[in-house]
Amino acid sequence: MTKRDYYEILGVDKSASAAEIKKAYRKLALKYHPDKNPDDKDAEAKFKEAAEAYEVLSNADKKSRYDQFGHQAFEGAGGFGGGGMNMDDIFSQFGDIFGGAFGGGGFSGFGGGFGGGGQRRVKGSNLRIRVKLSLEEIANGVEKKVKVRRKVQAPGTTYKTCSTCNGSGQVTRVTNTILGRMQTATTCNTCGGAGQTIDKKPNDADAQGMIVKEETVSIKIPAGVVDGMQLKVNGKGNEAPGNGISGDLLVAIEEETHETLQREGDNLHYDLYVSLPDAVLGTSKEIDTVTGKVRIKIEAGVQSGKILRLRGKGIPSINGYGKGDLLVHVNVWTPKTLNKQQKEFFESMREDDHFTPKPESSDKSFFEKVKDMFS
Repeated sequence: MTKRDYYEILGVDKSASAAEIKKAYRKLALKYHPDKNPDDKDAEAKFKEAAEAYEVLSNADKKSRYDQFGHQAFEGAGGFGGGGMNMDDIFSQFGDIFGGAFGGGGFSGFGGGFGGGGQRRVKGSNLRIRVKLSLEEIANGVEKKVKVRRKVQAPGTTYKTCSTCNGSGQVTRVTNTILGRMQTATTCNTCGGAGQTIDKKPNDADAQGMIVKEETVSIKIPAGVVDGMQLKVNGKGNEAPGNGISGDLLVAIEEETHETLQREGDNLHYDLYVSLPDAVLGTSKEIDTVTGKVRIKIEAGVQSGKILRLRGKGIPSINGYGKGDLLVHVNVWTPKTLNKQQKEFFESMREDDHFTPKPESSDKSFFEKVKDMFS
């Protein structure tokens, strides 16, 4: 099923400010909040859909990538991007946006409950790594296995409900004002909002019952990613104490320099040097592509600066709109030193009519060639 545009979901345009985006999301979140729509699957789906849109558009980096690549910027096996949010994700990240409308931002209908007398769940911190990719890996997509040191709950650690907040993670205070009795909720200082405190833990665990463990994580990277793009692997960050949910692993893409190919968007460029005899007589040359070497024909009389376009030999579009091209730039190599016999030959050719430049109307100027490259 085709995903709806995030701006359309929130009812804002691309020029909307951060405050306007937040206001639009809060309006939808309150409208479709499960506490207001019990057992309404349609409302729950719209609630999650709005949260997913807000999770991307409220983050400047994610918003920029979404504006450039659309949903494809976050797609790929392994749980990349803003998709697949559950109720735990939503209330751990955006619970404060509801203010006191639902018991201090609480939610008590799903997934173990938040606030409202239920037990609050916190989210572990995210981890960040960089992954280097060759141009061939970017062109074909790749699965990378990386080692990550992440915090996990130590075996044998047990937790108990916080006696201060009774597991809600929040402390509610009621004060009398000229407008009447006002209720406010703040994070519990005893458990830090987790709703639980340590009961027992091993000696090698930290104060929260956590240890650091090295794990191998498999990351499936889709074809067409660009340098600097960030992917997300859900749940592979640090675990949270107690019944909390794990943070995410954020993967920054770093593109390695290729020996012979240069990337420009989805197109690739290759500089091909041919000798003067090959340019005059014609030849065939083997060149590099991201899928292996190919042999191309060089017509007799080729001019330096000619651009040969190999369609579909570039990088796949991250948006799924086909592939770019490989542009082969022909450069005729002029020798800098000649022996006596060679000099005599070229001297004899100075006045030969075949060596007199005769540009044809079909021969394009440099600027026309550059224009064709981007057409």
